[in-house]
Amino acid sequence: MATDYYAVLGVQRDASQDEIKKAFRRLARELHPDVNPDPKTQERFKEINTAYEVLSDPQKKQMYDLGGDPMGGAAGQAGFGGNFGNFSDIMDAFFGTAAQRGPKSRTRRGQDAMIRLEIDLKEATFGTTKEIQVDTATICKTCDGEGAAPGTSAQTCDMCRGRGEVSQVTRSFLGQVMTSRPCPQCQGFGTVVPTPCPECAGDGRVRSRRTLTVKIPAGVDNGTRIQLAGEGEVGPGGGPPGDLFVEIREKPHEMFQRRGDDLHCTVTVPMTAAALGTQVPLETLDGMQEVDIRPGTQSGQSIPLHGHGVTHLRGNGRGDLIVHVEVQTPLKLDTEQEELLRKLAELRGEERPSGQFQPGQQGLFSRLKDAFNGR
Repeated sequence: MATDYYAVLGVQRDASQDEIKKAFRRLARELHPDVNPDPKTQERFKEINTAYEVLSDPQKKQMYDLGGDPMGGAAGQAGFGGNFGNFSDIMDAFFGTAAQRGPKSRTRRGQDAMIRLEIDLKEATFGTTKEIQVDTATICKTCDGEGAAPGTSAQTCDMCRGRGEVSQVTRSFLGQVMTSRPCPQCQGFGTVVPTPCPECAGDGRVRSRRTLTVKIPAGVDNGTRIQLAGEGEVGPGGGPPGDLFVEIREKPHEMFQRRGDDLHCTVTVPMTAAALGTQVPLETLDGMQEVDIRPGTQSGQSIPLHGHGVTHLRGNGRGDLIVHVEVQTPLKLDTEQEELLRKLAELRGEERPSGQFQPGQQGLFSRLKDAFNGR
């Protein structure tokens, strides 16, 4: 009876190539003779190797599915003869990834860079344009990124003949096994630079300071990052540059505190002005505005000035400016002022105020007690 290669790997007949490969790698790690030298395990290892050789090859798999024998009667032997075709997959099962073939490129993308830019509240609100200086790796103009001194060039490595790797054949119970490693002479690049550029020491890039113009959009906040594509570090070998990120730092304002896109400030008005009502001039980001203090305004009340906050970074419009009112009680009164206030208190029946709490309102000590009790 023909061997059921699908059953050997423990997969369904409609399994994808990825599923077949994963099943093989899992079994190879369990049954490899280096891990388990038991003779029965070695036979089992031969079976899974043969099964994978068939099912991983589209032509052999098609022949097998049609009832043919793609191994020509050599089932169970292919993995241990001279034709050990799946050795790279077995190595992949143990080391996680197959070896990359061919020389490495000397040209690689550069790293991203980041600088911090400090702006004030008005610039963050309305946007601005800034000039910044950046110190990054740029392409070496002496060698144009080649890394070789002018008049010279990179040469093919005579040790690996440009392959970037050297191979070694060893014999084991598996047969002849070929292993490869990066060429020690060219470090895997396949070429060597006999005469490096004296300006960049063969790296193809040098550090230099540049001046860039950055457009700061309206509405940025602390931590906002602006991406400048292609303005980062030039890569080794004159490779394409990475990106430059400008991180915004907003300086504290002497009057306004920012909370999201809203601004907050506090104005202090005399007791009489709060009682009678008045208008207070306030210098906002948009210029001078009049804040309307209505009669009877209490300390702690807030007055919104709509649309006088920070511009929304994403969307239209702006936040609000919230003006908090602080009512100032006079500390010293002359005789005439004291007499007038006493007369006012008499007219209002407030010579001896009761100081009653509002319904449902707790006293200070009650609130502290509840706080300590976790209520």
